[in-house]
Amino acid sequence: MSNIIAIVGRPNVGKSTLFNRLTESRKAIVDDISGVTRDRHYGVGEWTDRQFTVIDTGGYVANSEDVYEAAIREQVMIAIEEASVLIFMVDVTTGITDLDDDIAQVLRRSNKPVYVCANKVDNTALYNEIHTFYGFGLGEVYPLSSMTGSGTGELLDEIVKNFEDIPEEENQLPKITIAGRPNVGKSSLVNALIGKERNIVTANAGTTRDSIKIHYNQFGHEFMLIDTAGLRKKTKVKENLEFYSVMRTIKALEEADVVVLMIDAVEGIESQDINIFHLAEKNKKGIVILVNKWDLIEKNTQTMKAFEEQIHERIRPFTDVPIVFTSVLNKQRIFKAIEAALEVYKNRSKKIPTSKLNDVMLPLIEKFPPPALKGKHIKIKYITQINATSPMFAFFCNLPQYIKDPYKRFIENKLRENFDFSGAPIQIYFRQK
Repeated sequence: MSNIIAIVGRPNVGKSTLFNRLTESRKAIVDDISGVTRDRHYGVGEWTDRQFTVIDTGGYVANSEDVYEAAIREQVMIAIEEASVLIFMVDVTTGITDLDDDIAQVLRRSNKPVYVCANKVDNTALYNEIHTFYGFGLGEVYPLSSMTGSGTGELLDEIVKNFEDIPEEENQLPKITIAGRPNVGKSSLVNALIGKERNIVTANAGTTRDSIKIHYNQFGHEFMLIDTAGLRKKTKVKENLEFYSVMRTIKALEEADVVVLMIDAVEGIESQDINIFHLAEKNKKGIVILVNKWDLIEKNTQTMKAFEEQIHERIRPFTDVPIVFTSVLNKQRIFKAIEAALEVYKNRSKKIPTSKLNDVMLPLIEKFPPPALKGKHIKIKYITQINATSPMFAFFCNLPQYIKDPYKRFIENKLRENFDFSGAPIQIYFRQK
C-alpha cells in the first residue's frame, strides 16, 4: 500500500491551503472564490521520518449544479478507492451543508481511515462549533486552521499511524516504470518491446485500468517493466480521469528504480508531464524522457535540438537527463530507450571511491571556493559518498550553514561533469567537520 493522503470536501473549505502546508509548498493556487483548483495537485510531504504523497482533489467550475455535485461525488469515490488515508475537510464557519452530508454518506461506507477536519478554527469561540460535525458519525473531529497551521501536527501524528513500512527486498531486478499522460503510447511501447499484444491498445485515452508488471528477459536484458494505468473509463468529467491516473502513476512511481517519462511530440511537454518529472525527482528515481510520435513531426536539422532545449528549459535545474526520440508505431529507437533506462539504473546505484572523489573534487573546490560570508571563509576539507539507494554526498566543512543553493548547484554540476550520473538525481549535504 502506498502512503497516499487524499483531501476531500466541497469547494472553498481550504483544501488547497492544507495541501500547501502538508507539502510545504505554494504549488496549489489558493483563492476565496470556490472552484479555483482545476488541475489535480499532488506533492510529497514528510512527518516524523515518514514520507507520504498528498493529493488535493480540488473543486470544479461547472455550469449546472447537478454536474457540479456529481463531479465532486465521483472524485470522492476515486479517492476512497486509491488513497490510504482520507482527510474530510469541512468549514466550521458555515457548519454542515447538504453537500457535506452527501460526501459523509459515501465516506461512512468506505473501509478507509477518515479524518474529519474542521477548518478555519481561528479562535476559541469557533472551537465550540466543531461538535456539530460529530453528527457525521465518522469519529473524532480535528479542529485546525490550515491558514496558520494550528492543529496540523496533531492531525499528522494520528494519520501516520496508518502508514505501512514497505520492507526493501534484496537482489531484485531493475524496475522500470513507463509513465506519462493518457494516450502518449505507453501500452503500445510495452507491446512493441515484448512483441505480443499483452495490453489492450485503443485510440481512446484511458484503456489501461491497473498497473501491469511484466518480467522482461530478451536480447541480453532482464528487468521488470511496469506499465502505469492511464485512465479508468471514458466519461464526461475529464478532470476526474486525470485525478485517477495521477493516483495510479504515483503508486507505480514509488515501486520504480527508473521512470521512463513518455511525452507526445505533437502536443509537446505539458504541465502534467512536468508534475510527473518532479515527483520522480523528489522520490529520487532515475529518469529518462522518451519523446514519442516523432514520425509525425516535420523535421529539419535543428528540430531535435530545439525540442531538447525546450524540454531542458521546463525541467531546470535538473537537466542531465537522457532524451530519446522515438516512434513506437514504427518501432524506431524503442530499444535505445530501454538501454538508456538501464544505464540510468547503473548511474543511480553508482558508488565513487572516497579517494577518487577527493582527488577530483578538492582541487576544483580550491580553485572555486564557496563565497565568503560576513568575512568568514568556508573551507571544505573532505568528501564522501553516503550509502543510499540514490547518489548522496557529504561535504565536510567548517561553516556548512553559510553555503547557499547556487554553490550547491555548482558542486552538483562538477560531480556530473566528472562522474557520469546522467538521469540520476543527486543529493548534496554540507556537514560540520
